Amino acid sequence: MKYMLVMRSTDAAIEASKNMDFNEIVNAMGRYNEDLIKAGVLLAGEGLSDAEEGFVVDFDSDPPLVTDGPYGETKELFNGFWIIQTSSREEAAEWAKRCPLGPGSKLEVRRVTAAEDFDQNNEYVRKEAEWREQLGTDKPVVG
Repeated sequence: MKYMLVMRSTDAAIEASKNMDFNEIVNAMGRYNEDLIKAGVLLAGEGLSDAEEGFVVDFDSDPPLVTDGPYGETKELFNGFWIIQTSSREEAAEWAKRCPLGPGSKLEVRRVTAAEDFDQNNEYVRKEAEWREQLGTDKPVVG
């Protein structure tokens, strides 16, 4: 099963990180990533730039409205993610608990859907296998 670990912080966590040595933070994350890789569970992971560089596309209007960041409250934003492949929900939870985040930080863990979760008679579910083959990957194109 694939899981996405979504890193979230509060204002308190962001403030606390300002008093930490940045190299220590990078090294702790590096060791965590290395452990994920050695265990063979890491599929992807990235950090994200500050919300001020981002934007939101709001579909409540037609045409959709684009709003530059920062947007939302800190607790609504996420700072990065990992996608891991584990044998169970419990194993995903164990990896999430090992993440070197401090007080005020949270990891939201969500299962990544698979083609098997959808109606196999759907035209686009069937096409996804073709798209994967065209792209030369076994990773999902959508969903």
